Amino acid sequence: MSIVLILGSGPSVVAAVDWPREPFDRIVAINNAWRVRDDWDDLIHPSDFPADRMPATRRPTQRIVTATDYVPLQNTFGGFVYAGGTMAFTAGYWALAALRPRVLAFLGCDMVYPASGNTHFYGTGTADPLRDDITLRSLPAKSARLQIHAAMAGCACVNLSTADSQLVFPRATSADLTVAPLPFDANKATAAQAAEARLGYVVPSGKYWKEAGRFDAAEIDALDALWLAAV
Repeated sequence: MSIVLILGSGPSVVAAVDWPREPFDRIVAINNAWRVRDDWDDLIHPSDFPADRMPATRRPTQRIVTATDYVPLQNTFGGFVYAGGTMAFTAGYWALAALRPRVLAFLGCDMVYPASGNTHFYGTGTADPLRDDITLRSLPAKSARLQIHAAMAGCACVNLSTADSQLVFPRATSADLTVAPLPFDANKATAAQAAEARLGYVVPSGKYWKEAGRFDAAEIDALDALWLAAV
């Protein structure tokens, strides 16, 4: 697998409507983003995604990815508390493990929500990162962590959006994806991984909110600072 396009539900995702399929080898749609274009390959969604928002039909080659699929794979990267409890990061880790790409290209995953106007390509919707959630305290740090884990696997993360973004990934265009993983501070990344191992904030079920009482926000903030410093 070479280049994977990950589509979120941010307003910027409409830019992909008319993009040629090339150079993308696979298209992963998050939640409602399957509506953006009909040639998606994988639709990934959380367990509480409403059934009436699922596609009525799909091609034999199109796959639905559920928690049964992505929770075990995200656990191999430390789980949801460290990686961030939003589907953009979950899709990234799932794609990294399941598809082994050279490039993860994100669009519509900026996680910036204006006070007025559309928050999603289909209008307004519920914004996960606005929840009071221990895993969402620093979205840039969570994206830095994903970028470094991807780089360790020889994969570059890029942001195809031109909008304001919480992602720290370098910007790119769909016409030029001849990119390589950015260098990172290996010592700081190792320190962050050691801190994660020391804390032990792993929830095998993926339902980290059921164990929120045992997570120290100050420890997570310090950990996030390490990942940000590493990029």
